[in-house]
Amino acid sequence: MIFLPLPFVCALLFLILLVQMLRQDERAWHDNPFFLLLTLYVLQSVVIGLHWGYGLKAVIPLQIVLAALAPPLAWLSFRTLTVEETGWRWDKAWPHFLPTLLALVLIFTWRAPVDLVLILTFLGYGSALAWLAYGGPDRLVAPRLDGVLRSYRSLQLTAFATLSSVVTDLAISADVALFGGAHAAAIVAGSNVVALLILGSAASVAGSSTVSKAEEEAQGPVVSEPVGMPAIVPETVEEDREVAAALDALMAGRKLYRDTDLNLGRLARKLGQPARRVSSAVNRIHGMSVSHYVNKHRIEEACRLLAATDESVINVMMEAGFLSKSNFNREFLRVTRTTPIAWRRENRLPLAAE
Repeated sequence: MIFLPLPFVCALLFLILLVQMLRQDERAWHDNPFFLLLTLYVLQSVVIGLHWGYGLKAVIPLQIVLAALAPPLAWLSFRTLTVEETGWRWDKAWPHFLPTLLALVLIFTWRAPVDLVLILTFLGYGSALAWLAYGGPDRLVAPRLDGVLRSYRSLQLTAFATLSSVVTDLAISADVALFGGAHAAAIVAGSNVVALLILGSAASVAGSSTVSKAEEEAQGPVVSEPVGMPAIVPETVEEDREVAAALDALMAGRKLYRDTDLNLGRLARKLGQPARRVSSAVNRIHGMSVSHYVNKHRIEEACRLLAATDESVINVMMEAGFLSKSNFNREFLRVTRTTPIAWRRENRLPLAAE
C-alpha cells in the first residue's frame, strides 16, 4: 500500500480552497495576498510531507525558507483588511521579506543562527497579528460586514497559530537538549499539520470575504488617513452624535444595509469620513460594533418582511442584506432571541396570513 503522509492531504485540501477562491474572487491572483498565502501553505504541506513522511532531507533548505516567509506574508495579507484600498503595494511590502532573505543566506553560510531567526520572525509577526486583532472587528475595513466577524476570528486564529510555532520551536530545542531529539520528528510533524490546517482555513475565510477591487473603485475615492498615524476620532460627544445621526439617516433613507457587499470602507465613503471615525462614533453612541449596528438594521428589515410577506426565509435573508444563512440565523437569534420561522409564526400580520 502506498504511504500518503497527512501533510499531502492538507495540501489537497488547500488546493480545493484555492480553486474556490479563484472562482469567487474577481481579482488577479497577484493582487490577492490571501491567494499567495494559501499557495504558500500548499507548498509547505508538500515539503513537510516529503521531509517527515519520506525522509527526504534535500528539501530542508526549502522548508526553512517557506517557514520564514509565512509570518510576514500572513501579516501583510491581514493588514490589507485594515485599509480602505484593496490589494497591496509591492514597493512597500518588500522590507517584510528581509527575514526570509536572511534565513536563505544563513542556510548556505552559517547554519547555527537559522533557528533563532525563525523564532524571532514568528514571535515578531505573531505579536503584530495579535496587536492587529486587539483593535477588534471594526479594525477590519475591507471585509463585507456580513462576514467581518469570520475574518476577525481568522485573524485571531492566525495570530495564535503563529505564536504557537514559537512554543513548538522551543519544545524541539528542549527535546534535543534533554532526549537527543528523540521526539523532534513527531513534534514537528504533528504541530505543523495542526498549524497549517488552522492557517489555511483562516486564510481561505478571510480571503473570500473582501469586496472586489472593481466594486470598491465604483464607489469613488476614499477618505484616507495617513499611514502610521493614530486613529482619527471625534473630539467631542457632539461630533460623535453628528456622525452617528448622519449614518442613521443614511440607513433609514437609502437602506444601505440591504447592500450585501457593504463594508466599513463603503459606509465611510458615503459619509465622507475616515472609517475609524465612523466606527468610533458607532461604538460610543450606539454601544456596539459597526457590524452589529448594520446587522441590527438587517434583522429589523427581515422581521418586517417575515411578518408582512409570504417570501421564503432565504429570500428574506437576501433582501435584508445577508449572504450567509448561518450568519443570518446567528444574528437573528442574537437580536430577537428566537429563530426566523418561530418569529414569523408568532408575529405574522393578519393580511399576510390570508
